[in-house]
Amino acid sequence: MKLSTKSRYGVRAMFDMAYHTGTLPAQIKDISRRQNISPRYLEQIFQDLKKAGLLNSRRGPQGGYSLARPAEEITVKDIVLAAEGELQLVNCVKGLRKTSGNEEECEGACQFDNRCVTQDIWSNASKILGDYFETLSLKSLCDQAKEMGLEKELDHRFMYFI
Repeated sequence: MKLSTKSRYGVRAMFDMAYHTGTLPAQIKDISRRQNISPRYLEQIFQDLKKAGLLNSRRGPQGGYSLARPAEEITVKDIVLAAEGELQLVNCVKGLRKTSGNEEECEGACQFDNRCVTQDIWSNASKILGDYFETLSLKSLCDQAKEMGLEKELDHRFMYFI
């Protein structure tokens, strides 16, 4: 199983914002440079994150993107759900697909529906992965980065020299 680049880059970009700028607005060009992600692709990812209520944006010279909630309240699961739309290892499990906490019928996704012994494996694995992602907040990633000795970059837009 692989998560899409949208999820992986989304987590990296959100971590970058939490770590380097905190509550201040971050500019796409800075995140792009630090994380080596195309600015155009970041814009696409940020539209999904903004729609999910994880990011705010502000126009202008002192503008950019900022976290919509404190870093301790945003989890890796929130980011993956915003980017992927769901967190399922397989397309359909037991005829139901979970999307954002709701269950909806999934027509014809599995010809062995309710006759396949592996459905419980995939269902439980998806739940375990979701539960694990929910334990990881942006703040916990920032704490881990500090322990690793990852250097913070100062934002020169807000520095004044006398």
